[in-house]
Amino acid sequence: MSHGARVIRTGISLLIGFISVNNSPWTDYSAYSYFQIVTMCDLVMILFFYIIHIFRIYRKLTCVSWPLAEFLHYLIGTILLLIASIVAASKSYNLSGLVAGATFGFLATILCVLSIWSSYKVSCITQSTNASV
Repeated sequence: MSHGARVIRTGISLLIGFISVNNSPWTDYSAYSYFQIVTMCDLVMILFFYIIHIFRIYRKLTCVSWPLAEFLHYLIGTILLLIASIVAASKSYNLSGLVAGATFGFLATILCVLSIWSSYKVSCITQSTNASV
C-alpha cells in the first residue's frame, strides 16, 4: 500500500470515528471530548504532512528534517489516539455510535503504526543502505 493511500485511509477512519462519536449521546463528556480533540488534531496534522508531500514543500524548507518530523508526528499521534480509543471503548456503554467511533479509532491507530513503519523504513533503512555503499 502506498504512503498516500495509507494517509487517505487513516484520515477517513479518523473522520468516521469523529462523526460517530459526535452524533451519539454522550455519557462521559470528558472522555469523548478528548477523543474528538485527538482525532481532529491528528487529522489536521496528517493533512498538513500530506500537503507538504504532494506539493514537495520539503524541498524548499531544508532546515526541517521532514522524515524525523513525520516520524515524531505519527509516533505521538498514535500514542494519543490509542489512549483516546481505549478510553472511548471503555466508556461506550454499548451505544452503537460510540462503539463505532472507538473501533474506527483503533483502525486509525493500526494505520498510523503502519505509517510509522513506512516512515522509519524510508528514512532510516534507506539512509543506512546509502551510507554503506
